[in-house]
Amino acid sequence: MLALQVACASQHPAVRLIDLRTGSSTHSLAGHSGSVLTVAWHPKNENLLASGATDGTCRLWDIRKSASSLGVLDSEDSIGIVGYDGVGTGARRRERGRAHSGTVNGASWTEDGRYLVSTGHDERMRVWDMTTGANTLANFGPALRNKRLTTLAPLVAPSHLSPAGGELLYYPNPTEILSFDMHSGTLLKRLRVTALQKSRPTEGSVRNLTSQTTSLAWRAHHIEMFSAHADGTIRCWRPETWEDAATELEEDADTGSDDDGGMERKRKRQELDQIVQDLTKKRQNVLGQST
Repeated sequence: MLALQVACASQHPAVRLIDLRTGSSTHSLAGHSGSVLTVAWHPKNENLLASGATDGTCRLWDIRKSASSLGVLDSEDSIGIVGYDGVGTGARRRERGRAHSGTVNGASWTEDGRYLVSTGHDERMRVWDMTTGANTLANFGPALRNKRLTTLAPLVAPSHLSPAGGELLYYPNPTEILSFDMHSGTLLKRLRVTALQKSRPTEGSVRNLTSQTTSLAWRAHHIEMFSAHADGTIRCWRPETWEDAATELEEDADTGSDDDGGMERKRKRQELDQIVQDLTKKRQNVLGQST
């Protein structure tokens, strides 16, 4: 019978496995030299696990083995290991190398298990080809922010919502959610959170913790994404429909917009009001003189 186990990250440098039926710890996975901040089960292989810690390493585990660690991912390796198949079979064990130059606090698999995405305090997001263990060298630019000692995991969009060979990746920045092409690193869209934008700290001020986006999740079988925030709110994101666009156009027509046409109409109204005011003043002056 399949064991119902939960992998737990904590301040301890070992990953703890908990049996949900009994609530007891089955065993620990020792190998990290710093606090474990993130864990992620392989989506296809129930025995494979990835973890990230404050020691800058992203480590792979096979929980069935006595020597559970399969080795670490190395950001300097863009070629990979011959014979590596994502579960350590036929590959030499690698114990040297760091995934990030700072704490690793995020790890997410693609749904087919071919890629692993990691995030760290070096404010980098790395994509790993898990058929070889190589760093794909995808560059996501300087927009990423990541300095918290909490889990900050990226979210990979379901394959049916992404173009072939161009998986979409979402990153929880403090006051926005960034959408990237996972392989090229191209920034595709910024999803702004209005309430959090207003609370953005100014330069030199104390960091506003309530402006943080803390986690992202997909709603199964729906085109909806949910985001959790440190101000206690949970927001739902969905694609804009033609009805939404029509509603926005109607609102713009009612309230007036700041486009060239709207500015021109506003200028003409102001000129007409001024003409009426001038004529009214002249009429009052004439009446005053005649009396």
